[in-house]
Amino acid sequence: MPALATLRTRLAELADLDALGGLASWDQETMMPPDGASARGHQLASLSRLAHERAVADEVGEWLDDIEADAAALSDLDRDIVRLARRDWDRQRRVPSELVGERAQAASEGQTAWQAARATSDFEAFVPALRRNVELARDYAACFNDVERPYDALLNDYDFGVPAQRLETVFARLTEGLTALLAEQSAAPADLSASLDVPIDAQKAAVLSTLRRIGVGDDSWRVDVSTHPFSESLSRRDTRVTTRYEDGSLESVVAALHEFGHALYERQIAPELERTNLGRGTSMSVHESQSKLWENHVGRNRAFTPVLAAELAAGGFPIDAEALHAALVQVRPSLIRVSADQVTYPLHIALRFELELALFENSLDIGDLPAAWNDGMRRLLGLEVPDAASGVLQDIHWAAGAFGYFPSYGIGCLIAAQLWEQLEADLGTQDTALSVGDIAAIRDWLAERVHRYGRRLDTEPLVEQATGRGIEVEPFLRHVTPLVEA
Repeated sequence: MPALATLRTRLAELADLDALGGLASWDQETMMPPDGASARGHQLASLSRLAHERAVADEVGEWLDDIEADAAALSDLDRDIVRLARRDWDRQRRVPSELVGERAQAASEGQTAWQAARATSDFEAFVPALRRNVELARDYAACFNDVERPYDALLNDYDFGVPAQRLETVFARLTEGLTALLAEQSAAPADLSASLDVPIDAQKAAVLSTLRRIGVGDDSWRVDVSTHPFSESLSRRDTRVTTRYEDGSLESVVAALHEFGHALYERQIAPELERTNLGRGTSMSVHESQSKLWENHVGRNRAFTPVLAAELAAGGFPIDAEALHAALVQVRPSLIRVSADQVTYPLHIALRFELELALFENSLDIGDLPAAWNDGMRRLLGLEVPDAASGVLQDIHWAAGAFGYFPSYGIGCLIAAQLWEQLEADLGTQDTALSVGDIAAIRDWLAERVHRYGRRLDTEPLVEQATGRGIEVEPFLRHVTPLVEA
């Protein structure tokens, strides 16, 4: 099939352009001097426009028509490549290239504006950039007239086939379960902050040694520092992860394990999918399930904490493994999402989902966001927000125009718990292996049941394939209940 070969060549080219965009974004967050921001915005906008024009070109539709006319001759792999190519082409064709470029530039400029506004806790300084991103996202959503609600068009970019109505049902059940659970908490958690007064040098040593222990090497990995931890996979053999360091905290180690989960997912996608439209994670919820599995079910696992304690001791910070575990799993509501304990973390996401939905259904004005945010934190977590930096300005996502992204963090927590239950049902408890830092069985099970499929299965079908059931709330509630009752 000449048309199939030509299509595959175009898809490989688009994968390369996407990787180059990822490289530019990684550099912006880790290495780029601040004065390069304006030019980088133009560069990313140009790259986005070029990639979009190549993706939506008329000839791609002609190739798909030719291939589909003889679909019976396709292999299973090629059938999936063509199916996703058709879906992507149909969706991308609806969006003008100019709008794609405008959104990329606004996202780049928005991140720079956010960094400055967050540093001074000045929400008003961020409003123009945020308003621009929201307007462009609304223009983007308007390109899709086959969704029930405009917000669904944004959600489909991160979790295709998981609409707002499904999320409302899931988050309502999750919020109900968590708030009831927290209401039963018999006493305030012990103050363990003194036992975790970890100096940055010890954190750095523990981050690097823990990542090396679970498979991060110098040949195909980079570990860097950024304002907001993230992972960027440029290929199966070029993986970039970052963390951030705060004196007296262990967030850097937990964040590093979190980003390792993202990275491992991309590295274990089947090799034959590389440089195709299937060669990346299927959705952000599944991606978050991988990071949350490594963060919560491995990193905070009682069996694994002696490993972390040993790495901290080697870095100059001796700590008892039981004290470390107690500190890692204590339930203490936090203003900051990325510092939240694993029980209350989904409530942060429920709030952000609620606010995003209100923004795009025109029941909340941008200027009212801080007040709505503060009210939500008070209602869900019982916390008073002292300033914008620790409230509405704490996350980068809206600055980058990533609306519809936040729900994936909460759904990812649910999928992670569901996968972990299935993993231990299949393999037995992993306590003995984790106690010596052996993660081979976990890594291999995930490769077989989740990672290798890339985009061949969407979010809910992938969960069903791996566990025999669609997305459920109950495994997560079973996981966190003992942490509240302890």
